[in-house]
Amino acid sequence: MATDTPSALLGGLSAEDFLRDVWQQRPLLIRGAFPDFESPLSPDELAGLACEDNIEARLVEEHGSDGPWQVSHGPFDAAAFAQLAERDWSLLVQAVDHYVPEVAELLEQFTFLPRWRLDDIMVSYAPPGGSVGPHVDQYDVFLIQGSGQRRWQLGGKVPDDAPIVPGIDLRILESFAVDADQDWVLEPGDMLYLPPGWAHHGVSQSDDCMTFSVGFRAPSADESITSFADYVGELQTTSHRYGDAGIAPCEDPAEVDDAALARMRALILDTLDDPAQLAQWFGRVMTQPKYVDQLVPNDHPSDADELVAALQDGEILERAPGSRFAWRSLGNDRATLFVDGDGLNCSLALARRMASLAPVDATILDLPGASVLLTRLVDTGSLGWPMDDEEEWG
Repeated sequence: MATDTPSALLGGLSAEDFLRDVWQQRPLLIRGAFPDFESPLSPDELAGLACEDNIEARLVEEHGSDGPWQVSHGPFDAAAFAQLAERDWSLLVQAVDHYVPEVAELLEQFTFLPRWRLDDIMVSYAPPGGSVGPHVDQYDVFLIQGSGQRRWQLGGKVPDDAPIVPGIDLRILESFAVDADQDWVLEPGDMLYLPPGWAHHGVSQSDDCMTFSVGFRAPSADESITSFADYVGELQTTSHRYGDAGIAPCEDPAEVDDAALARMRALILDTLDDPAQLAQWFGRVMTQPKYVDQLVPNDHPSDADELVAALQDGEILERAPGSRFAWRSLGNDRATLFVDGDGLNCSLALARRMASLAPVDATILDLPGASVLLTRLVDTGSLGWPMDDEEEWG
């Protein structure tokens, strides 16, 4: 998408306009964002995914046998769906883009945003009345109506500590006041963008209501501080300790004075204030896979010569479903390629090629160091050969 060209996806706004005036600031309803949209999977196919091991799925029943807003976690079986009521429940399946390539293709519409910010595409199905209650998400989301109709009511931005209904496995708001100007029924192909912290409530209006939720990662400050401190601590080769050479005699030996705090602050900041370390940590954190067990390392090291020969014979390597790639320049035509929480030093051209959507075919071998890098990524499970009917991915 050209960043300065009006786009139907963004309601006639250019990407520049959207990011400047809407992103993380206010909701935006976009009618016909995906003209003639056809859902890339059916309700039965979504239910089939929810029955698979290692796929995160939930059933939310507003009037469950164990009480209101009952939540059950997958994997499910056919009996679980057979006993459901005709209305007022929802099935939610996370990371459907990891398993259904046609769903993953939706992400190509959002290339005006950093790919490392993407989290996953959750798909929900609901019969009439199905919802998960009025709630708040702490991340950006694009809600694409896939089939049927869903009514969305917004209630404005609410504080992080807004009261929630106690005693249930959902963060449903105790109080939800609908904004009369933000009450819409979405049709297939319509899309609603919501920034973090915006109260919203979506209710299915018809049979086979499916919604595709494109969510974005947003690490919290407390998570980031802990993670970065751990990363820096692991890199310390020597122990830097508090020191106070040249201090004056104490007037009260029990006092923690300002000078002591200043020395401690300087010790911490000197250790953490390294832009290069911050970049390396950030790239690793933002490319960590959503589900680590999706990556299946090779039992035995690959042979680089055999890998090269296969590529030259026309084979193509594929990025693992759910793998994340990003890069950062180190200068002098070098870069760090971040892959699934790791950082690999390579040429800038190779890093950019691997972090793009370009196919991993024989042409990549023209770039220095490609065979070694590809072999390593195959062994870690981030790359693999295409599946056939009798093989697992890998």
